[in-house]
Amino acid sequence: MCLLVLAWHSHPRYRLIVAANRDEFHDRPAAPLGPWQDSPQIVGGRDLRAGGAWLAVSNQGRFGVVTNYRELVRSRRSAPSRGALVPAFLQTGQSPVAYLDNLEIDAPGYAGFSLVLADDVALWYASNRTDEFRRPLLPGIYGLSNHALDTPWPKLERVRARFNSHLATAEPDAATLFEMLADAKPAPAGAGPVTGLSPEWAHALSSPFVRHGNYGTRCSTVVLISHDGDTQIFERRFDSTGSLAGETELALNDSTS
Repeated sequence: MCLLVLAWHSHPRYRLIVAANRDEFHDRPAAPLGPWQDSPQIVGGRDLRAGGAWLAVSNQGRFGVVTNYRELVRSRRSAPSRGALVPAFLQTGQSPVAYLDNLEIDAPGYAGFSLVLADDVALWYASNRTDEFRRPLLPGIYGLSNHALDTPWPKLERVRARFNSHLATAEPDAATLFEMLADAKPAPAGAGPVTGLSPEWAHALSSPFVRHGNYGTRCSTVVLISHDGDTQIFERRFDSTGSLAGETELALNDSTS
């Protein structure tokens, strides 16, 4: 499970602000945030089992993130990896809408996903579990977990409220956004979505920052892309106890350097 909030053209300095948690099994190997050796235009963490990414940026100020769509039916083993969707977009140079138009034919073959893509002009959302596959997003603040965009799950609503408050009163600050993402308080019993999970799992996954044995929040990421395309990306990585295990900060296209 994952969680993210983003602001699109809602700040005088930044066209895109993203704060996100990636939840995964701790034994699934992953590389930390950095440029990809085989695709140096891509900067992000990398899943070392399937080779894809859940969130990444390019050195041209493009952005992509994919989340799984929570469903209890196991996906077929031959389904293509959803982690390939973000790097494929960053490698093509296509606009978000052109990329999504090409993807739509093949999208039903994937397990459920939500996908958010941005270039210097537009932000688009797509899901192969919604009636309308893709749609543009107007300037505003959005939230996404493991359902459709802006589904009001309690943990997402709590993080989104803090995100709104921070952007309304202060310059976006990575440390404050990381503190927001570190919220490990579960939702009250019965307040979460009804998805067929066991009560134990539903309780564990109802907090923005997840700790649950061999599964939990593996990393938190903050992305700041200015209107000029200068990009800052920050990643904090966590071990199975939820303790900080490493962090990385990178600046791309920095006009001041």
